[in-house]
Amino acid sequence: MSGQEDFQGWMQGVQDSVETALDLYLPSAETTPARLHDAMRYAVLGGGKRVRPLLVFAAGALFDAPLAALSHAAAAVEMMHAYSLVHDDMPCMDDDALRRGKPTVHVRYDEATALLAGDALQAQAFAVLASTQADIPPGRQLVMLRLLAQAVGSGGMCGGQAIDLASVGTVLGIDELERMHRLKTGALLHASVLLGACCGKLPEPSEKLALEQYADAIGLAFQVVDDVLDATADSRTLGKTAGKDAAANKPTYVGILGLQPSRELAEKLRQDAHRAVASFGVTATMLRHLADLIVQRKA
Repeated sequence: MSGQEDFQGWMQGVQDSVETALDLYLPSAETTPARLHDAMRYAVLGGGKRVRPLLVFAAGALFDAPLAALSHAAAAVEMMHAYSLVHDDMPCMDDDALRRGKPTVHVRYDEATALLAGDALQAQAFAVLASTQADIPPGRQLVMLRLLAQAVGSGGMCGGQAIDLASVGTVLGIDELERMHRLKTGALLHASVLLGACCGKLPEPSEKLALEQYADAIGLAFQVVDDVLDATADSRTLGKTAGKDAAANKPTYVGILGLQPSRELAEKLRQDAHRAVASFGVTATMLRHLADLIVQRKA
């Protein structure tokens, strides 16, 4: 079996286990308030590449993390990611009608339900990570909860989204664009890597630095590739409305650098990610494959 086949099998196994965990950790659609719980499940289950949970599992493998801990951390970051998508798609933000190839939550339900579903998913993410079933020492859980909170707050994902909304119709320099995306997209990807590592034996300072460098590279690469795909792929391939950034006059890497330089930047960041985890040897194989996946994906 080739290395790529090994990776595909590993990835499918993680995705399946995460789907099972999410189904278990989300409230039942039959539990009151049923419509809200149904919307939460609609937003999370049955779609997406699960890149953030894959990063949790790949980083956790470096430090012999127990499965229960990885399952809870992976589910928490995916719920947090889903919450961000639900709110991002609403009319007050990007006003999109399509996500993961199906109607967005506010279209499928209504705006108030979508707002509440996002809020509830954020709270559920913290509840899952704080669970006594997570097989994580309480002191470590506190560190991980703080890490996740910082990644999604005003100094992370929400802050990046605020800058993004304020930047519509403006001209950003490349440094400003990078800062925005390191917050909006990169912060939760960065947290996913570190949360996976925290599930196991605590990394040495040099190991933590290597993981942070890896996470910084893939976090930025993810957004660069998103900008390329938004400019080159169609809505059916993407599972969301293509060309919206240009139509909304948002600053993007393609708009500032051009298409080919953006592709070259993504490739450079992929190589940076590989170099960052070189010291881990074969144990970081899945992290390297995930860097390839992020940069070479078509959707």
